[in-house]
Amino acid sequence: MRKKVGTKHDNHLGNSMPSEALMYEDLTENVARIKEDLGNSSDLIVRFIKHLDNPFAFAVIHIDGISNTQNINEHIIEPLLLYKSNLDSESLKDELEQRITISNIKEKNTLIDILSAIISGSTVILMDGHTTALILDTKEIESRSITEPTTQTVIRGPKDGFTEDLRKNTSLIRGRIQSPNLRLESMKIGEVTQTAVEMMYIKDIAADSIVKEVKERLQKINIDGILESAYIETFIQDEPHSPFPTVQNTERPDVVVGNLLEGRIAIFINGTPYVLIVPVTFTQLFQSPEDYYQNQYIGSMLRILRLVAFFLALYAPALYVAMITHHHALVPTVLLVSIAAQREAIPFPAIIEALIMEITFEVLREAGIRMPRAVGPALSIVGALILGQAAVEAGFVSAAMVIIVSITAIASFALPNYNIGITARTLRFLLLIVASYAGLYGVLIASLIIGMHMCGLRSFGVPYLAPMAPFRLAEQKDVLFRFSIQSLVNRPVLANKKNKVRLRKE
Repeated sequence: MRKKVGTKHDNHLGNSMPSEALMYEDLTENVARIKEDLGNSSDLIVRFIKHLDNPFAFAVIHIDGISNTQNINEHIIEPLLLYKSNLDSESLKDELEQRITISNIKEKNTLIDILSAIISGSTVILMDGHTTALILDTKEIESRSITEPTTQTVIRGPKDGFTEDLRKNTSLIRGRIQSPNLRLESMKIGEVTQTAVEMMYIKDIAADSIVKEVKERLQKINIDGILESAYIETFIQDEPHSPFPTVQNTERPDVVVGNLLEGRIAIFINGTPYVLIVPVTFTQLFQSPEDYYQNQYIGSMLRILRLVAFFLALYAPALYVAMITHHHALVPTVLLVSIAAQREAIPFPAIIEALIMEITFEVLREAGIRMPRAVGPALSIVGALILGQAAVEAGFVSAAMVIIVSITAIASFALPNYNIGITARTLRFLLLIVASYAGLYGVLIASLIIGMHMCGLRSFGVPYLAPMAPFRLAEQKDVLFRFSIQSLVNRPVLANKKNKVRLRKE
């Protein structure tokens, strides 16, 4: 047996990877160590190759199911079976690299690097008498094909959406931005899952300070596993306890491209179709890619309509309860008499009535999402109609309350960003309770507190209410209203100050 060159290593792959143990010169000893550290898994494939007339022996190691078996057989094992040489061992690696027809080949000599390569789908070639292994990129994990986004649909615009495959997602951006300045930096996050995370930005457009801050926050994440982009979002946002989202997520490539061109940074996570975008402002959450694919007047009208829908979803039940409970004088007499007649047989106060309807609708919404697709929409529609009508006829709630809650629910569906819709649904209950005790004065005070909270929010150093607070007149062309493309000459203030012009007029 050849002399062992490695060092003693720890076998605790479950919590952390082994120490920086070097490989041995003995082939069988190296294979035994790898099998031991991977728990002799049934999907670990080890193929020994040795010629009778050739002193060299090899071991080809990969995990079945996450590696491309056809590429391994044709481009790795077949060249090794045909390999015959009388070269000395020092020239062996160089000659193998010329014979193996795999583009991405690396050399590693530590056990931790080799194990990481195997469990990520790469193929490892161990050579008898060598302490260095060849790592070949043969990863192939099954994933669904590119389809239309399910949560962010548009009438006019691209119909492709991100998938769970990281490299497929980045290729959708590469196909749209064919610039050498497009940068992609990779890292692994998760002690156990070793999830691939990549941040993408355009050099000379994205501010260096924001790029540095995003990278530092990602590198500080220390957790066992990353299962979805929400894990990353929780760790990197400025105010994790705020109800307002300070990180945008999207499954549309055109949304990512538009934000990259404005100086923002995209974060791709393997295993999820949602890409994170930072920094984000409040008004950005009401923008849809379709705003830029339609006429400027139509785009502006739709954007204003979404803002109105947000305030309806947030304030409608609270204002109704406040006026019929504390401020009867603000309600027109005819309407007040009609509401009083409806509520004459209602046994509950207005706040209980509103909470019953709001909670019932939230349960119906959640049930519609969790039910099978064939019956989910039918359950939501039929349940809302039947329960609403039955509740009015039974005298549990008034018809006016059903109308208010229905308008609120419809308005919440008009928001293009799901996270801001959740914010409106959450704060609606808070305002509803405050309105029942303090009327419009309580609603006003609660609104001031919410406004002050939003003024103090930051997203990677960018004010959350920018460019409205602080107010920047030059950037109002793409906030509440969407001016023509020709008038959007400069990028937002968060872009690199050296490259703020995006439309050059000759």
